[in-house]
Amino acid sequence: MSNIKLFQDKKIRAYHDEIRDQWYFSIVDTIAVLTDSSIPKRYWSDLKKKLIKEGFQLYEKIVQLKFEAADGKKYATDCAETSNLLRIIQSIPSPKAEPFKQWLAQVGYERMLEIENPELAQERMKELYEQKGYPKDWIDKRLRGIAIRQNLTDEWKRRGITEERDYAILTAEISKATFGMTPSEYKEFKGLTQKNQNLRDHMDDLELIFTMLGERVTTEISQKENPDTFQESKKIAKRGGSVAGVARKETEKELGRSVSTPNNYLPDKDNPKIE
Repeated sequence: MSNIKLFQDKKIRAYHDEIRDQWYFSIVDTIAVLTDSSIPKRYWSDLKKKLIKEGFQLYEKIVQLKFEAADGKKYATDCAETSNLLRIIQSIPSPKAEPFKQWLAQVGYERMLEIENPELAQERMKELYEQKGYPKDWIDKRLRGIAIRQNLTDEWKRRGITEERDYAILTAEISKATFGMTPSEYKEFKGLTQKNQNLRDHMDDLELIFTMLGERVTTEISQKENPDTFQESKKIAKRGGSVAGVARKETEKELGRSVSTPNNYLPDKDNPKIE
């Protein structure tokens, strides 16, 4: 059940929970990498006491998983997911841990600036997409789509809709009316098999445009009609998507091809790519 991660030529045992799409790392292995302790287990035992005094809810954040040891046997090992592991690293007084602490401080500072000036967050996101090799004109549409999506979810919140499950249902209504496919069906159509793969990151310009149209029209109708119930919002989502669906079909008639495409941005030579 374990995977080996290498850090500075040292091994850190890890496990990927596919259901939660979450990595868990051996804390003792991490301590062995970031400290000069000859007995990392004892170091971790002492560090636990320090973390508890600092208010860290240790026993709610740590899970035990069975990892194979040097003797070939499997033993229960304290593990933490990424965010909790980084918190633990903050309490390790070691020069080797200092780069992690500085990085965390920088990330925290940048996020505070982005809260005060949301344009900075968009610039950071733009840089990330550029680093992944996305075209600049595509990035502009993707960022605009994110803003439109945020406006829609804000509108749903104002209607008392707050559960992720309900968001997924409403989004599926828009998508099905727009493209004839729910998001999960669309991901399968594009060959996206991992939960962490964002469908919209694999859409081309037209797919993004019609996605934006369906969500923006849904927002406008909702603001105009002020639905009181989830079922009313669901009907509006379908109507908003239908407007985009009609426009898509007319576009397909003019172009002589389908707007929906199996092309994607997966780094796999066997998959067609979006140009």
